[in-house]
Amino acid sequence: MLLSLGDAKASLEMLLPLLNENTHPEWCKEFADLYAIEYEKVIKDDILPTKDGLTMGEVLHQINIQSKGNAAIVSDVGQHQMIACRYAEFNKTKSNITSGGLGTMGFGLPAAIGAKMAAPDREVVSISGDGGYQMTIQELGTIFQQRAAVKVVVLNNEFLGMVRQWQQLFFDKRYASTEMVNPNFVAIAEGYYIKARKVTKREDLADAVKEMMESKEAYFLEVCVEKEGNVFPMIPTGASVSDIRLE
Repeated sequence: MLLSLGDAKASLEMLLPLLNENTHPEWCKEFADLYAIEYEKVIKDDILPTKDGLTMGEVLHQINIQSKGNAAIVSDVGQHQMIACRYAEFNKTKSNITSGGLGTMGFGLPAAIGAKMAAPDREVVSISGDGGYQMTIQELGTIFQQRAAVKVVVLNNEFLGMVRQWQQLFFDKRYASTEMVNPNFVAIAEGYYIKARKVTKREDLADAVKEMMESKEAYFLEVCVEKEGNVFPMIPTGASVSDIRLE
């Protein structure tokens, strides 16, 4: 028997007063304690690092500040994808555009163009790694021809970062086919008449992100992040959640 919307609402109004309110303080405290451990071991060093190398997390943190969490973030596939999905602030629906766990490298740039076409009044930021970006780098031509004001960010660690992370942690840094020899990304963007900038120092990051987000046209920003930065937490292949790694 199907209830009408009115009947369902009436039934809820009758049942809710009969329910006992439970706050589950011990259960919630367990989550809070685990978060505190994760913040100290992972999150703090990701978004507010003190080490010399730039991190992917602090780039996303600066984008959050300048966009106020209102931008649509389109992530490619790799380490940066997990960082973007984790640290980007999403104040609006339909803001997290990602290929998910079965995506392919190169997704980010063309998907960002599509997002900008669908929502021209929104800021759209494409986040890619140096590997995936080169798989669809020719779409800069589409941005140029269509005058699509996409903000393109490449987090350059000169590696295929996700594969490299596994090689580092589980194969004694026997890096094979993961080191990248990259072109001049800024020159390529400028070849398509897209304003471009490269950041290698932390003191230049905030200003560069601000300039990018304030641009009314397409903008390319390359940020050189640390080469052996890893993404945590992670669960090794074949392990359970109880074997999760924070370092």
